[in-house]
Amino acid sequence: MSLKLSLKPHEKVIIGGAVISSGNKHIELLVENIVPILRQKDIMLEENANTPARRIYFALQLMYIDIDNRPAHIESFFGLARDILDAAPSTGSYIKQICDLVTTSQFYHALKTANQLIDYEKELTAHVE
Repeated sequence: MSLKLSLKPHEKVIIGGAVISSGNKHIELLVENIVPILRQKDIMLEENANTPARRIYFALQLMYIDIDNRPAHIESFFGLARDILDAAPSTGSYIKQICDLVTTSQFYHALKTANQLIDYEKELTAHVE
């Protein structure tokens, strides 16, 4: 079964580790096999990984798209997960969900849960100036 991707002009997507960028026109792509895919809205740049939850998201993103270096990214993730749990034990349910997804190689779903962690982190730090 194919996955149909529609890209707006100048939109980017990562497919199997390759960054694909559309030109001046809307394009449609059909992906015929199973590969990691991240749309532009889901891609986090390294310089934006500037909070503990965002660093977790970035580590998950790397383990999803950089298969060759996945063991190092997994190790990094678990270190970050320990750090955030030590600093904010209330994040435990999110971290447990993400860890369960990582250990079952469900990296894309882990990214979605990490977005929830980022939202929770914003709530926790909203009163801090």
